[in-house]
Amino acid sequence: MLAGAAAGAAGTAALNAATYLDMVWRGRGTSSTPEQTVEAIEDRLPVSVPGEGETRDNRIAGLGSLTGMLTGVGIGAAFGVARAAGFRPPLPVGGALAGITAMASTDVSMTALRVTDPRGWSATDWLSDLVPHLVYGAVTYGVLRALDRRA
Repeated sequence: MLAGAAAGAAGTAALNAATYLDMVWRGRGTSSTPEQTVEAIEDRLPVSVPGEGETRDNRIAGLGSLTGMLTGVGIGAAFGVARAAGFRPPLPVGGALAGITAMASTDVSMTALRVTDPRGWSATDWLSDLVPHLVYGAVTYGVLRALDRRA
């Protein structure tokens, strides 16, 4: 599990790098969906993010980023447990599965919270979501395999 969590952290860094490279390449802005997700969760819970104005906005932005990190580390940990239990597909398959799992976990939760509706996404939107998640999966599963070989 710990090796998977470490691999998930590496994958998350790679996903972020791929996302930032896409922003540089296309000149696009940051996505507001992490913040919208935090606000949608906040609307459903009996707690609220403290502060007003910019202070509150900054906290929500920080929470949005942290939820992405937790997702990446958590999925990596789950793949570490699965690998320890004997699930050992080849790198291309394991990487694709890890990436698609990460993408599905975020997209399904954001859809359930009505933050987004993938049915209305363009091909560019899908690629902007898919490519960084596949990078996440490849790095996560690759690091997990490398750590497993060293043990």
